[in-house]
Amino acid sequence: MSDDEREEKELDLTSPEVVTKYKSAAEIVNKALQLVVKECKPKTKIVDICEKGDAFIREQTGNMYKNAKRKIERGVAFPTCLSVNNTVCHFSPLASDTSELQEGDVVKIDMGCHIDGFIAVVAHTHVVQEGPVNDRKADVIAAANTAAEVALRLVRPGKKNKDVTDAIQKVAAAYDCKIVEGVLSHQLKQFVIDGNKVILSVSNPDTRVDDAEFEENEVYAVDIVASTGEGKPKLLDEKQTTIYKRAVDKNYHLKMKTSRFIFSEINQKFPILPFTARALEEKRARLGLVECVNHDLLQPYPVLHEKPGDYVAHVKFTVLLMPNGSDRITLHPLQKLQPTKTIDDPEIKGWLALGTKTKKKGGGKKKKGKKNEGDKADAEPMDASKTDAAAS
Repeated sequence: MSDDEREEKELDLTSPEVVTKYKSAAEIVNKALQLVVKECKPKTKIVDICEKGDAFIREQTGNMYKNAKRKIERGVAFPTCLSVNNTVCHFSPLASDTSELQEGDVVKIDMGCHIDGFIAVVAHTHVVQEGPVNDRKADVIAAANTAAEVALRLVRPGKKNKDVTDAIQKVAAAYDCKIVEGVLSHQLKQFVIDGNKVILSVSNPDTRVDDAEFEENEVYAVDIVASTGEGKPKLLDEKQTTIYKRAVDKNYHLKMKTSRFIFSEINQKFPILPFTARALEEKRARLGLVECVNHDLLQPYPVLHEKPGDYVAHVKFTVLLMPNGSDRITLHPLQKLQPTKTIDDPEIKGWLALGTKTKKKGGGKKKKGKKNEGDKADAEPMDASKTDAAAS
């Protein structure tokens, strides 16, 4: 076996060290999400909460692998975003932004962490209120979470990406909601947040992806966004975009000195993974980023919106396709939900009844002290399909 082949072999889940790094990143991002949810209170500035989420990830990852023989990159894999009500995704404002959360806001929290390029991402929907969530807010959160539970059971070796696309749309329809178009779930690889194997959220003639079969030892970020509206979000204002990723295959000689300065800083600090313009000097960034984007050196993550009055819910989780079954490593407990709809469809009930573990000798054992936590995580979104059962 050549060094290249050995190197390649060591970078998937057959290596215990790789599994450990994924799970360590997941533990940090789960704790960061917990912190951000606690910060979601009325009259709190959104940018302050985003900063706290990112700072926590930087601090926690910074404490790891300090004495490693080689330098191990670690930190934020996707900047903390808080997208409210009909805003679909990617809202992570600049420091000068004054937007605040209000009582009753439906907040989508989206964030990611990596250790040595092994990425754990998570998204969760939280309503800024005490007590149970009801009506259409509860419907859309239950739709996204139940769809996520179904997806967890269908993203497994031997199944195809199309199976997941069809199933999650059926779940959303059961709650009289729509899966939002244009959202892709990607395979994750070392330092790759948007791998080539993808799951389409909604199949339509405009968006096509290659058919793919899931395989053992792969990792996926399963990304589900549901809406009480049409599920066809729009870009309203390009100036709201603050998250970008270096397009590593593109080159261009920038004309403006400011653009060259900003691009040099990006290459130095954020050569591969997404970053927020907040991390750059604001006035320079506003000027310099435009030329970088216009010449495709950066891939923008636009802030998209449904219509005012619509509610949008977002769930994203990282799953390891281990030999003993699917291991969902990122999650957060749901608030108590009282949706107006229940799941009666036998096919959906059948999907939810599937296990996530493969019964193999010596496999699937849970660590002591984690049992209830894991069981609870599996049960909660399934309970979301019943009217008053999801634990807070």
